[in-house]
Amino acid sequence: MTTPGPAVKPVKAKPGELRAKVAGMLADRPADTLTIGEICRALGHSHGAVQQAVKTLVRRGEADQPGAGPRFRANGKTAAAARVAVISPPGTHSPRAAAATARTTAPAPAPAPAPAPKHTGPIRRAGGQLYHPRELADLPDVEALARLRDADIPVLLYGPPGTGKTSLVEAAFPDLLTVAGDGDTTVGDLIGEYTQDDDGRYVFQYGPLVTAMQEGRALLIDDATLISPKVLASLYPAMDGRRQIQVKAHKGETIQAKAGFYVVAGHNPGVHGAVLTEALASRFSVQIQVGTDYDLAMALRIDARVVRVARNLAKQVELGELGWAPQLRELLSYQKTEAVLGTRAALANLVGIAPIEDRDAVAEAVSKAVGVKQLAPLTLGKQLSATTASAARQTPVSTASANRGRQR
Repeated sequence: MTTPGPAVKPVKAKPGELRAKVAGMLADRPADTLTIGEICRALGHSHGAVQQAVKTLVRRGEADQPGAGPRFRANGKTAAAARVAVISPPGTHSPRAAAATARTTAPAPAPAPAPAPKHTGPIRRAGGQLYHPRELADLPDVEALARLRDADIPVLLYGPPGTGKTSLVEAAFPDLLTVAGDGDTTVGDLIGEYTQDDDGRYVFQYGPLVTAMQEGRALLIDDATLISPKVLASLYPAMDGRRQIQVKAHKGETIQAKAGFYVVAGHNPGVHGAVLTEALASRFSVQIQVGTDYDLAMALRIDARVVRVARNLAKQVELGELGWAPQLRELLSYQKTEAVLGTRAALANLVGIAPIEDRDAVAEAVSKAVGVKQLAPLTLGKQLSATTASAARQTPVSTASANRGRQR
């Protein structure tokens, strides 16, 4: 039996420094593929912080991840990344900004690394779904969020439900933990509470906030503005200069956040009960509005007529004439329903998921656009006889494919 060595105390690095250290280690061993654990043990940093640094290097094209396993190695850009430990502010990557910087600063002793590749292609999230990056501050949104995390600048994403706020965060941070907020969320849901184990004993189970702090991971507080302000107050000490919280329920234990810990929150302004308090808003230095990318909906081959209706309804919402419009989530649901039940049923379902107060306006807009009269929510009809039911099962759903053929 081997005797375990002394525990390595994690070292806190400034933004960008850890990434440069990781790049340097990979560059020094160009023939090796290293795991996160091997890098952690060599550098003395937490698993979450190192994982984020390595993922950022791969995302920027400054390291490679050969195959599907969690192993990483150097490439032609890694050595240059090891010499750069500075986070460029948003916008400084542009040619104009770079030229201005060159005129006002002394020449660097080493040549600048090649520009990081922009993530324009889809990114596979942890659940297997694809995320299609969008532009944010002249950067791919996932890259912008990664830079903000490196600089420890908390972000609040706000916009209607179904616009892709959660998807963006999941794509940007593979190490993400999520809290689904609502009016019943308690301090225990964030920090932890005592639970009974199989032996009947009560043990303290840490919550996602403590876990994210201990492991240096990203934490998404989804629907944060539905959570009671008193509950959210337990989060604030972890986000300010202290970067620590006290777990009063567990012997007053103090939890110190490790490098890599980061908080991002989601806010749905139109949802009943969602209140963005001044205390909450002040904790998030960057606030990003997220709306549906209807051009993406077209690229995903969703019925062009339905996308056009959704876009027009969204404009009415902006003008205050309507309270609801289909977002990307509803449009993707329409596409799936159409493939299974046909166009008319999918249209009826689209009308049915609209809020009651907006349903008539949505039904009228959809009817005019697609030429289908008397659209009503998808509803069960009269009982079928055995003969009718058998015929229905044998009739293929062809309406959707026929309509797609017409629109092409």
